Amino acid sequence: MPSRSNRSRRGYFQGSFYRFLIRMDAMASNPCDALERPKVSPSPPRGLTADDIRRVLAVIPETPVGFRDRAIVLTLTLTGRRRAEVLNMTAGDLSTEDAKVWYRYRGKGGKSGKRELPQPAYAAIVAALRAFGHDMATLPPDAPLWPASGRNGAVRPREPAALTSGTFYANLQRYFRDAGLPAAGVHIFRHSAAKLRRDAGESIEEVSRFLDHSSLAVTTTYLRRLEGQEDRSWAKVAEAIGL
Repeated sequence: MPSRSNRSRRGYFQGSFYRFLIRMDAMASNPCDALERPKVSPSPPRGLTADDIRRVLAVIPETPVGFRDRAIVLTLTLTGRRRAEVLNMTAGDLSTEDAKVWYRYRGKGGKSGKRELPQPAYAAIVAALRAFGHDMATLPPDAPLWPASGRNGAVRPREPAALTSGTFYANLQRYFRDAGLPAAGVHIFRHSAAKLRRDAGESIEEVSRFLDHSSLAVTTTYLRRLEGQEDRSWAKVAEAIGL
């Protein structure tokens, strides 16, 4: 039997088709309006702990591909940017000012910004490019930060082609498996970045600015779903009933 989400999706597309027929005067009513659509509950987000991140980094091999993937994981975790915002980065998005490295990003909803790139992420990027035979200082502005490998992981130093999202996702699943962690999408690193910063003592306002959320309410809901809600009263209730 199809899942709830698939049944809901099919109902939506069928209803859209009938609405189109109504606009074309081919039908008088939409038969899908009488259908009871299944309620779909979004799966709760989850974030990796600091120990989980260390376990993932520990299983990434010290190969050109491994150095590149390690740099991506560190950049995702330390910047909290979305998958496309990181994987689409080019050499021209990075700049050095006042002895700090900065990165430009193009975010969701047309947002763009410029922020400091944490030093560990930058060092990992430089090391990864070097492993592929590239020099950060001489890369053209439109060159991708994440070079694709050739067949069987061979490096292609002359023509840096961009890594595809699908290739990184497949590699990531292998790293999660080797680290003994459940499979997850790339977006889990954004969840992790938010949770780790909150755990480090940042305020909700600071985390909200970090994530580029539209409001504090969005961030509050985001963190509450990630962190769960502590129950401070169960011990008193247990004591009252003799437990």
